[in-house]
Amino acid sequence: MVRDEQGRRPLTILFMPESAYGPTNNCIGIGDVLRRRGHRIVFAAEASWKGRLERLGFAEDLVDLQPPASSPAGQDAGQFWKDFVRDTAPEFRKPTIEQLGTWVRPVWEELVSGARYCQPQLAAIVERTRPDVIVEDNVVAFPALMTAGVPFVRIVSCNPLEIKDPGIPPAFSGYPAGDQTGWRAFREEYERVHRPVWEEFNGWVVGQGAPALPELEFIHEGALNLYVYPELADYRRIRPLGPSWHRLDSSVRSTDEAFTGPGSLAAGDGPLIYFSLGSLGSADLQLMRRVISCLAATPYRYIVSKGPLHAEIELPATMAGAQFVPQTSVIPVCDLVITHGGNNTITECLHFGKPTIVLPLFWDQHDNAQRMHELGLGIRLDPYRFTDDEMHDALARLLGAFRSARVGQAAARPLSDAGLRRRLAGAAATIRQRDGVRHAADLIEETALASDS
Repeated sequence: MVRDEQGRRPLTILFMPESAYGPTNNCIGIGDVLRRRGHRIVFAAEASWKGRLERLGFAEDLVDLQPPASSPAGQDAGQFWKDFVRDTAPEFRKPTIEQLGTWVRPVWEELVSGARYCQPQLAAIVERTRPDVIVEDNVVAFPALMTAGVPFVRIVSCNPLEIKDPGIPPAFSGYPAGDQTGWRAFREEYERVHRPVWEEFNGWVVGQGAPALPELEFIHEGALNLYVYPELADYRRIRPLGPSWHRLDSSVRSTDEAFTGPGSLAAGDGPLIYFSLGSLGSADLQLMRRVISCLAATPYRYIVSKGPLHAEIELPATMAGAQFVPQTSVIPVCDLVITHGGNNTITECLHFGKPTIVLPLFWDQHDNAQRMHELGLGIRLDPYRFTDDEMHDALARLLGAFRSARVGQAAARPLSDAGLRRRLAGAAATIRQRDGVRHAADLIEETALASDS
């Protein structure tokens, strides 16, 4: 058996991310570090990712989360969730407490259905792969991963409010950390809506030979638990997390291609802004067009991630974009990011020291939007109710505070924290120094190798 210079043997590491770009990209970044160390990395991703992971040097052993007849061949990666979001987008206009029954519960039900359907497939994958350690970045349990007889690693690449504590706001609420108004009512409604789903799922999980789920949780803790959120933005808990929990200040992959801006924009002057509603949020074509129309009235330049309906989105001369852009290569060259508030994008913005305007749509995006707003690191706007004046004012405020020190541009009503640029730059330097992807890789290796002894 070949060992490295420290005498460590090569490992087989099985990753199972949720079938969305955020969790999958997080696992890609960590997996790439481990692959370069000589370990065999296998992805038990959802079948629509076929071919996209092999080209990065990973092995693929994919699963269907629903009958193949309902999953057309050749569909885009994560297409099911793009369609789901598109079809349920009207629910995003409701207050978050009202979304619990009409959007959040249906999401849990779909996730649970997928876990049930793929259980035999996953068991076969574990048998074929014979992993030394299993890493899951998802929000529901897969019993086959818990009964494999090897260490299980859980990654939380959503907002850390999903790791509950009485001293922090309830997950998915978007409520402020400094005002407990509504917390209790939200938690009570969440339990009322979700307890029947959880009880049925827990019974099935136990019936598959896995441990019982924690109370009202849809996933187990692991031998190692990682969550992605910078210390700068993390929440103060009443009950400290146990020793198996580790924070990753960021998890920014190095697998994205380099970005070269279009000549028409590169030759221009003034702020450059990145606009993305994520692979799922951009499926709301009406919202994409509304935001683009608003931004077209400003004197700034924009890079736009157009998403799955890219062919139906026209951009003015001040904008350039594509279905997908290499986000971790784009953010560093921009001055500001307009985002849906997905956890990957938020933590990447902090990793590179960029302020944000956040237009939250669903899940933890409301929590991330609120957190950036209350910490003075960005501005939260209602994606369906913001006015042009509100968007233009937010742009002027953030760009004024952020660019005045570089180009002598006077800020228009700057943020009360005149040191925003310095705060973000200092935080970004600390975050990058902590090197979250390599820290995660170290911890996964240690967890796997500890089981040898």
